[in-house]
Amino acid sequence: QVNLLESGGGLVQPGGSLRLSCAASGISFSFKPVAWYRQAPGKEREWVTGITRVGTTDYSDSVKGRFIISRDNAKNTMYLQMNSLNAEDTAVYYCNFWTIAYAPWGQGTQVTVSS
Repeated sequence: QVNLLESGGGLVQPGGSLRLSCAASGISFSFKPVAWYRQAPGKEREWVTGITRVGTTDYSDSVKGRFIISRDNAKNTMYLQMNSLNAEDTAVYYCNFWTIAYAPWGQGTQVTVSS
């Protein structure tokens, strides 16, 4: 059974940081392009950042310079370091494949940026 488990979300003040994790089971992330996505209240799910099988990264303009995506193929896990968070980053964050067919979506992890 394929399962994507996102964790690490929470409530953080503007300017703060969080590190999200995504653990995959029943499917291999290793050497495949993967990404983080997010869905804010009342909005469509959007792509945030991706990392290719060889480690090349790309970021949406809204997070460029603040977020860092990484992966650990041995652990079948990926991460998202989020810095300088602001209210516009409030959303449910999801992980999944990038530029290839999606796996079933996990439940995501809620990130709320508020003072």
